[in-house]
Amino acid sequence: MMKFKILGALLLLSGFLYATDAGNPSMIDQMHLRKWNILVSQAQLSPKEVELVQPVFMEYENAVWTLHQKNREFFKSAFQNKSKGKPNFAELNDRYADFDFQDAQLFRNYHYKLRKLLPPETLFKYYLAEKEFKRKLLRDFQDRGPREAPKP
Repeated sequence: MMKFKILGALLLLSGFLYATDAGNPSMIDQMHLRKWNILVSQAQLSPKEVELVQPVFMEYENAVWTLHQKNREFFKSAFQNKSKGKPNFAELNDRYADFDFQDAQLFRNYHYKLRKLLPPETLFKYYLAEKEFKRKLLRDFQDRGPREAPKP
């Protein structure tokens, strides 16, 4: 159950970030850079490890971001077109499950690449740093409170 709450919060957060600044890809780049710097610092990566891991990190981050964008666009369009009536909930449910599966596949491939590049203890620290980054991002998002609706 907690996994679904975290996934939902991450989807909401990725949607929020996309919606607030969809025309500014540098915001996404800044978030990736901020995350990368935290991972390097907290996992105590050596300069050689940084050189090896950074391309793998960016490939994974970009793939996950693309997946989140596609998913967000699909769900948004499913609920926007009210002239069709109710959305196809069976399709929405399948898409939700497929998203979770694709996200897991991306992470598995990421993990297999990382474990070839980092010693097990360092990789563990890296994953802990990633989890802490996500927790902090969610806390920051929650601390902002609800967004105000635009005024007509």
